[in-house]
Amino acid sequence: MKSSIETKRILATALKELMKVKSLEKISIRELTDKAGVNRQTFYYHFEDIYELLKWTFQQEALQLLAAHESVDVWQEGLLQLFIYLDQNREISICALKSLGRGHLKRFFYSDIQNIIGRVVFEFGEKLQAPKDYMSFLTHFFTVSLGSLVESWVLGEMDESPEKMVEMIDLFIQDQLRGAKQRIESRG
Repeated sequence: MKSSIETKRILATALKELMKVKSLEKISIRELTDKAGVNRQTFYYHFEDIYELLKWTFQQEALQLLAAHESVDVWQEGLLQLFIYLDQNREISICALKSLGRGHLKRFFYSDIQNIIGRVVFEFGEKLQAPKDYMSFLTHFFTVSLGSLVESWVLGEMDESPEKMVEMIDLFIQDQLRGAKQRIESRG
């Protein structure tokens, strides 16, 4: 008998294979379970619908890369791994983006990205004794910006390599945080 996590992974693999050839809304539970070699009841035991499976798949595969590198010192490596993952799974990422639309994708990712970015911003902000409301604003700003930037990159609107994207994002965030530091210190 397969473990719960193993069954979920089998379903995720089947979903990714189907997403390479058709849009998400055209994939049926029957088609998915046939491809995975499990019955419908097994699918519904683990997931409410295909969208929940997709969310679980991205969280397991992509967002864990960011979570594993969430401190100020190593978040760039996690972001690089995320870009590499999205690049390697571009067909699936584009399918999800086009099928779900920005609103649904935002619901899937932004809270996870916000938690990770928030920890980085708040860790830096605490060192500067920055106001919490300002740190909340920066977290929201960076989360929305990063989400939109990743979306644009996945859609091919930017040609930069994953490494170049992370380099530019890091430079932008460091510039902003240095500017915040100078502003706060000049008040002191």
